[in-house]
Amino acid sequence: MRDDLVLAQRAAVAGAAVGLRYFARVQELARQQKADGSVVTEADLTVEEEVRRVLRAERPADAFIGEETGELGQGRRRWILDGIDGTLVFVQADDRWQTLIALEEDGEVVIGVAVVPAQRRLWYAARGQDTFVADLVDGRVSGERRLRAGKPPSALRSCRVAVLPPIDMIPARYRPEVDRLADAAVVTGWSAHGALLVASGELDMAVQVGGKLWDYAPLSLIVTEAGGRFSGDRGQGHPVTGTAVFSSGGAVHVAACAIVAGGTGG
Repeated sequence: MRDDLVLAQRAAVAGAAVGLRYFARVQELARQQKADGSVVTEADLTVEEEVRRVLRAERPADAFIGEETGELGQGRRRWILDGIDGTLVFVQADDRWQTLIALEEDGEVVIGVAVVPAQRRLWYAARGQDTFVADLVDGRVSGERRLRAGKPPSALRSCRVAVLPPIDMIPARYRPEVDRLADAAVVTGWSAHGALLVASGELDMAVQVGGKLWDYAPLSLIVTEAGGRFSGDRGQGHPVTGTAVFSSGGAVHVAACAIVAGGTGG
């Protein structure tokens, strides 16, 4: 598993380099709208292709699924890719976008990597081996630090919660659940994806709406290996589509799920 993690890190660093080149001229990029209403650019596809190229060179027998590059192959091992997660902030020259990589074995996520290229940071986890963050210095991983989620608050009203996408970009169909959550907890800003900040103990919870397999698979392991909890809004585990909750755990996780799913919470 360690070899897979090192490979995933290498692929993430390669993807980050490509992503940063596009980010330097992001205002020039053409933008298209996909059938689901999300925004896509050439950068999304090219970064994902680069990540898959690096992985396939070492693991040609593995299967792949990516947001932009689709599915390739079958088998008990599958790499899950998102070249640019957070395209909505990427195209606004906001540095919070990331590249996500996960490895799934027999339906279970065993490797999770998130690189935030414009912030020069790499977050990663292997099942049973904790969660870490490191700096990217001249394309190298440096200064590894182990992360732990914080102690869960005793009540949801005390939770510091990040909502993703940014609230002003939330699709209308998800506004009611976000509004319910905002009435019950302390919604706050986020300097990187809220799940990463939960893993580091900087936030108590992150709630993301409208996500899919590639959005959640890597982050779910990063949070749980840091001692936190991940689920869909109805308590379901991986794979999750729609709304997901990342938290430091405890009763507040269940309460948040109930609220965003349409209940009263606690």
